[in-house]
Amino acid sequence: MSSPETAPATPPAPAEASYAALPKVVLKPRRALPFFGRHPWVFQGAIHHVTGTPEAGAEVALVTDRDEFVARGLYNPESNIVVRLYSWEPDVPLDEAFWSRRLDEALRLRHDILYRDGIPSSYRVVYSESDGLSGLIVDRYADWLLLQFTSLALSTRREMLVRLLTEKLSPTGIWLRTEKGIREAEGLNVTDGPIAGGNPPRPLFIEENGVRYGVDLVEGQKTGFFLDQRENRVAAMRYLRGPRILDAFCYTGGFGLNLARRDDVHEIVSVDVSETALNLARANAELNGTAHKFRFEKADAFKYVEKLQQTGERFSGIVLDPPKLARHRKSVPEALRGYHRLNRAAVEMLEPGGILVTCSCSGHVNREMFEAMLADVSSSCGRTIQILEARSQAPDHPVSVHCLENNYLKCFICRVV
Repeated sequence: MSSPETAPATPPAPAEASYAALPKVVLKPRRALPFFGRHPWVFQGAIHHVTGTPEAGAEVALVTDRDEFVARGLYNPESNIVVRLYSWEPDVPLDEAFWSRRLDEALRLRHDILYRDGIPSSYRVVYSESDGLSGLIVDRYADWLLLQFTSLALSTRREMLVRLLTEKLSPTGIWLRTEKGIREAEGLNVTDGPIAGGNPPRPLFIEENGVRYGVDLVEGQKTGFFLDQRENRVAAMRYLRGPRILDAFCYTGGFGLNLARRDDVHEIVSVDVSETALNLARANAELNGTAHKFRFEKADAFKYVEKLQQTGERFSGIVLDPPKLARHRKSVPEALRGYHRLNRAAVEMLEPGGILVTCSCSGHVNREMFEAMLADVSSSCGRTIQILEARSQAPDHPVSVHCLENNYLKCFICRVV
């Protein structure tokens, strides 16, 4: 059987859709296999040369050093990801009909499979590579859409994509947010603000798992709320109980507001460094009639957790959901030290049989690394840690088997003896 590297050339496509007229990005010898395997990112190190003079955002054909067609993609010489790949069919151009079909496929997953019994008030509509739309994230909050472009190439198609999303979802408005560092990484010249419908309400109200939340689309973390933790919040509520819970990095109360519904939970110490987030968390607790169960603390959660441990505080359950600690591979060792320090302090504060819900959204820290860190914490503390559930992101954040980098969220529910 021939390998992808030696497969015969693809038969010529119809003239009107042929890739032959496109600028070509030519791969170095023996570098094509990942892209035949449909990995969507082509870095500079894999590229031998480029024919023609494509502008940033232009459609290009990726070919092997033997001029075999691999895929169609969009070009950005300013980015570490020089080409993002979208179509592995030589006669399928990246035109409006193509993008419309990809959006329809993303909507079918959410509307016909995940939420066929009822569409939630907030969910992820498009998750970049996992929906075949590398560089585009779309979240729905009530009747509003929030867009993030993480690639210049799709940003140049903003007008078309906004029109298609408006036709398919009829939102009240659309707000644009830019992820930290993306402007520099992609050479993007965009400003956060309204694309359609003016400014969204602040807060904008959603409901999840029977809990009401006010969210801030304009300045809130990520896209305003941690939609990826939806199912993990429900799972945590099944295990966490007892009189006293610590919710570190509580943000606007996602985990805590679910826990406050339990009759056997009497006090939730909720800690966050952001006064803005805590104000919204307080308002959300009032909104749900559970404010009497909360003690909100404005502090650096790392330092605060260690302070609690040093003063002998005890809890029946602890939730740790810190922000991303490793943005690059080189920062992984430091991130693991941070996770160790945080989790050790938490384990030492837990009552025997207590529950630890510990999370990491650092994609560069994989599950094996995180589990090894927990094992070391267990040895260091002399406490047994049993993993009850090893969870990931919500299913509206699916993971493509061709781009496992999008499998970033880890949520371990553990019993500490």
